Amino acid sequence: MKISCGTDIIEIKRIKESIEDLGAKFLERVYTDKEIKYCESKNNQKYQHYAARFAAKEAVFKSISRKLKNKYDIGWKDIQVINDENGRPYANLLNIEIPEIEEMDISISHCKEYATANVVVVWK
Repeated sequence: MKISCGTDIIEIKRIKESIEDLGAKFLERVYTDKEIKYCESKNNQKYQHYAARFAAKEAVFKSISRKLKNKYDIGWKDIQVINDENGRPYANLLNIEIPEIEEMDISISHCKEYATANVVVVWK
């Protein structure tokens, strides 16, 4: 059994500016429809949630990159970060299969200025 991890932190202001400057072009390039729907439901806190999902996608990429032949084999929308019925975030890999993943655990957090995410992958 092997374990890998990934972590990322981002300034919420950067994501907010990208959304304000590029609008739907940025959102549709980075986020799935489910992620957009979730973040938009957070009203005044939506930028924190967008930033947290951005950081989570980066952390997932860092944790699984050892199994990718080329870093361009995966795109932003191939990683979807959503919440279960208890509000706990988890990540789904879409359009890409990595059967060696036994388990993936994700933790995200945000405050006024920053969002961060940590991912741990247990490999078969």
